Amino acid sequence: MFDLNLSYSVLLIICLIAACGFEFVNGFHDTANAVATVIYTNSLKPWFAVIWSGFFNFLGVLLGGIGVAVSIINLLPVETLVDQNLAHSMSMIMALLISAIVWNLLTWYFGIPCSSSHTLLGSILGVAIAYSLLPGVTEAPVNWEKASQTGMSLLISPLFGFSMTIILMFIIKRLTRRTEYGDSLFKEPKKNAPPPTWIRGILILTCTSVSFSHGSNDGQKGVGLVMLILIGIVPAYFALDSNFSPSNLSAPVSKIEQILKSVDGTPLSDPDQQKLAKTIELNDQLKTLVATTPSVSAIAKEQRFEVRKDIMLIERNCKDLLKKTELRMSEVERAALADQTKSLRKMIDYSPTWVIMMIAISLGIGTMIGWKRIVKTIGEKIGKEHLTYAQGASAELVAASTIGVSTYFALPVSTTHVLSSGIAGSMVANKGIKNLQADTVRNILIAWFLTLPVVMLMAGTLFLLFRTIFA
Repeated sequence: MFDLNLSYSVLLIICLIAACGFEFVNGFHDTANAVATVIYTNSLKPWFAVIWSGFFNFLGVLLGGIGVAVSIINLLPVETLVDQNLAHSMSMIMALLISAIVWNLLTWYFGIPCSSSHTLLGSILGVAIAYSLLPGVTEAPVNWEKASQTGMSLLISPLFGFSMTIILMFIIKRLTRRTEYGDSLFKEPKKNAPPPTWIRGILILTCTSVSFSHGSNDGQKGVGLVMLILIGIVPAYFALDSNFSPSNLSAPVSKIEQILKSVDGTPLSDPDQQKLAKTIELNDQLKTLVATTPSVSAIAKEQRFEVRKDIMLIERNCKDLLKKTELRMSEVERAALADQTKSLRKMIDYSPTWVIMMIAISLGIGTMIGWKRIVKTIGEKIGKEHLTYAQGASAELVAASTIGVSTYFALPVSTTHVLSSGIAGSMVANKGIKNLQADTVRNILIAWFLTLPVVMLMAGTLFLLFRTIFA
């Protein structure tokens, strides 16, 4: 299988199953975020709600693109971690998977809404930092620029969900004051009685939106994880997109060559001049490859990963050089160079259809199982009052919008934290901060603060342990 011996083939299959397991756990861990409101407002029966949510999670993965998946891959520059020892790649992958799955299962067992995004980010950072401690490692093992963007997204999104839900609740109250709609929206649902048809339609629509946006964002994290596995273990087959024609890069490499060779690099420091020369050299090699190679399959297997590394290095060097104010280049040339280097990534930023389908199925099935623990926390334990129609719709509308915007900008975001903070915001909007259950909020905050350090420590320790065992 992919030129691996039997033992490594079995390990690869186990890793892929474990990645599906992570997404499966993600499904039933995060189901409550979409279905709690429709269940607690009697808009849908529980069994129908989870099936409905599972289906739209499935569609979200299929139709949501791969921008977030690429961001996950780029968090851990696998090009710097993969070497000729396949056992080292296995150590990296197994540490990632075990840490992420164990923490997700632990928080689910105790019914604590916890972010799969934080968990995966912590696993990646833990492995990368542990790798940097190995003797002889000089390259940065973490894409800190991408990590900081992801970290800010995960930090700001719950605060945004909390505050925007309060604002939306205020707007709804103002607009529906002294109308029959206001009375209907802010009443506690009658036991076992469905809401009015128009309210029920709104709540089902927001549930559907959260489910789809969850699939389009969280589902891509699973796709990114699988691609990390495939690139790390069998780079000869997955380092490059086999369906991409190298000839499509002829225009970008020619434009890059034209810009770089016209640049006056004399004001640059010696290291930056060397970086400029190296980038021109790599681009020339890529130009020759593009001109002489009809397809990715025609590239020698042992060369494909090197091509990937060259593309990454060209882009990274160009990005660094563009930050140099002493580089004599017009704004038009700077913009053109940035655009053209991004075009090179089309041959490496991809995911096979079977990977997307595998993750979509795992998330969809997971959504239909194990949802009760977190649903109870979301629906009963965040606030001191029963969830009203307005509260449920406001929290879900804000969550779906936040996740959708984050997906558009290829930023991973926590569905759990956005929606649970939205529910908290709706409770505060109704009766103030005293309307929150302190114990539940405290547990969610503790899990929020502990996830990154605990998972980083776990993943880093496992990585170093596995490298020692499998050296």
